[in-house]
Amino acid sequence: MIAITPEIVAIVQRALDEDIGDGDVTTLNTVAADLGMDGRFVAKASGVLAGLDVAALAFSLLDPRCAVTRLVADGAELRPGQTLATVRGPARALLSGERTALNLLQRMSGIATAALAYTAAIAAAGGKAKILDTRKTVPGLRTLDKAAFAIGGGTNHRIGLYDMVLIKNNHIAACGGSITQAVARVRAGDPRHLPIEVETRTFDELREALTLNVDRIMLDNMSPAQMADAVRLTNGRTPLEASGNVTLETVGAIAATGVDFISTGSVTHSVKALDISLWLSDPAPLRG
Repeated sequence: MIAITPEIVAIVQRALDEDIGDGDVTTLNTVAADLGMDGRFVAKASGVLAGLDVAALAFSLLDPRCAVTRLVADGAELRPGQTLATVRGPARALLSGERTALNLLQRMSGIATAALAYTAAIAAAGGKAKILDTRKTVPGLRTLDKAAFAIGGGTNHRIGLYDMVLIKNNHIAACGGSITQAVARVRAGDPRHLPIEVETRTFDELREALTLNVDRIMLDNMSPAQMADAVRLTNGRTPLEASGNVTLETVGAIAATGVDFISTGSVTHSVKALDISLWLSDPAPLRG
């Protein structure tokens, strides 16, 4: 389950405001205020569930009388036709919140499903690597995207630009092309002593980074053969992260090189939403 923080409440409220604006003109003019409905969330494809509590929040923010009863836990693998939860409440709230609830639930479940597929591919290749997400998330939805990735078995990379140092090629260029200078400047200017990762694109850069006692080294856009050579050269001195052109088709070969981490942006920037429906029925006067 996902802890519903003030940030998540704000995300869902913004989504509702975007959709409903100054009023759901269709629902307000066709559905009586004292009408209630029941409903079921139903999976229409195989996948991994993530975000049911976030979907439920969309309804409760519209009307606290809405009640969602969970039948399946986040992280569970779903089959087509499976009922995930039931919902009951005022019909106006259920109809007005339906699309927001489904948009968030489908996206989060799609990310979790993809994360599980990557972890399974790594395991099948006999690799030890952990699959990482990136900052390639939908603006404003990073908290939910990363939560879903973790539910699917992935490991979260840094949340943003503030919680970990990642020195990339443009930072190195700004320091005269010197990885050593870039690391020195960070260490001199960061009083929190955050973990430092350095991006390398060549073996000369890798050798330089290995002398600096950083926390992780990224191998950017190297071939699997080059990665395997980098693993041998590093010999366990510093954890290695593979990055660049990582897909479900290539991740097994990358994992087989022996790297410690593999990061992929596709799980969040190009995710396919999991097909989930909300079936509403049984309109009747509200009880109680």
